[in-house]
Amino acid sequence: MDSEQGIIVCEGLVKIYKTKDLEVLALQGLDLTIKRGELTAIIGNSGSGKSTLLNMLGGLDTPSAGKLFVDGRDLFKLTGAELSDYKRSTVGFIWQNNARNLIPYLNALDNICLPTRFSGSGKMTEKERKAWAMQLLDMVDLGNKAQKRLGELSGGEQQRVALAIALSNKPKILLADEPTGSVDAANCVNIMNIFRKFNEELGITVVIVTHDRTLTKLVNRVVSIRDGKVSSEFLAREETSGAVVLSHDEFAVLDRAGRVQIPEDYLKKLKLTGNTVRLALDNDRVLLSAPESA
Repeated sequence: MDSEQGIIVCEGLVKIYKTKDLEVLALQGLDLTIKRGELTAIIGNSGSGKSTLLNMLGGLDTPSAGKLFVDGRDLFKLTGAELSDYKRSTVGFIWQNNARNLIPYLNALDNICLPTRFSGSGKMTEKERKAWAMQLLDMVDLGNKAQKRLGELSGGEQQRVALAIALSNKPKILLADEPTGSVDAANCVNIMNIFRKFNEELGITVVIVTHDRTLTKLVNRVVSIRDGKVSSEFLAREETSGAVVLSHDEFAVLDRAGRVQIPEDYLKKLKLTGNTVRLALDNDRVLLSAPESA
């Protein structure tokens, strides 16, 4: 796989969860490429497969079929030791629940320093670890809270410390699972601005999974997943560095078999309730309509 195609390349990705009496198809042949240095949000309703995808990218879950390459590595073929190294050195992870991000009896500085002892940054001296941790705290505007413990920080401040922790191993990809789900609207904007800062100043590829569609105004590219496949994408028309993106164009995604998912609100507006649709070619346009309207 040519890594220049993208730092993340998913081809026909399938994930099946099996229990004794049930089989759930979480991903159904998902295709997705994310370029190095992109800031991307992945949205979708509950059960759409977005969190399953994020867990696979983080090396926390394994695909059932398809292809998954991250930074030139075939995640299907990694040994246990190689997968551990991948999780330590390639990806940083942010959880919605701060209890999974922070150790309450350590202060902010020590929380950030701790992962560097086990990651690819483990060769740093103690002085270098603390200097790097302070640099990250400054980036999230918490340089004056280095000695504060979990109980002395607000929810928004805790999440900003979590952002710094996720970068402590100097990853190439930052993965975030509902990072703004437990903060208010003002902190949501602050956190998204920090993601943009990490992306622009450090060149880190950022992938954010969320159900909050208001975030579409805050990132360059939004990928919508429905029923385990990419259904559409929203791309910014114009972007000003460091500013909120206000307008996007929506594009349907054509899969390898020539299939396209019609957005649910379009189906409702056209009152398409059955499993057939009238299709017509009008010069350079494809027209869809309900069978009875033709």
